[in-house]
Amino acid sequence: MTSTATPVDNGVDVQFLLTARETLEGQPEAANFKWRASNTWVQGTHSRTRVDGFFGLGAEQSHKSEFSYDGDHPELFSSEDNGPTPVEMVLVSLAGCLTAGVAAVAQNREIQLRSVTATLEGDMDIRGILGVDTEVRNGFSQIRVSYQIDADASPDEIKALVAQSQKRSAVYDIITNPTNVKVEVA
Repeated sequence: MTSTATPVDNGVDVQFLLTARETLEGQPEAANFKWRASNTWVQGTHSRTRVDGFFGLGAEQSHKSEFSYDGDHPELFSSEDNGPTPVEMVLVSLAGCLTAGVAAVAQNREIQLRSVTATLEGDMDIRGILGVDTEVRNGFSQIRVSYQIDADASPDEIKALVAQSQKRSAVYDIITNPTNVKVEVA
């Protein structure tokens, strides 16, 4: 690890995270969270998703404010392009989770970050979605994440930051491992 003359401040409260980890080792039931989103169709392929409350630490919790995300498809698909596509939101989620992890791991390892940029690309053959070819999957065939990180660290230390972030990323895990999804009509 490369040390700096001034204290490292990447804006992550690592002591809180370490204390939370210790606490949850003794109270595993408090670690069970339920994240929620509520989606409403607007028109055409446009929908709006709201995120407000969640369950965690044994009780209902709320964000400081409600968040709203519009999703749609581009004009290229005869839609209105009122927001990113749902598959682009998956890339947004992966980028956000991995990058937050990079910041947290860097803070814990006392590595000062100056800039972090992630570029993500997901390959998709839309013949699957359109039902043209049932042998083509509907989702991404591959996702590539490329980081450019400027930090007080060696190239090997930066690679280790990204590797540890990937190892601990919830969204990376969701994307790379099967998750049971139950869909029902009420």
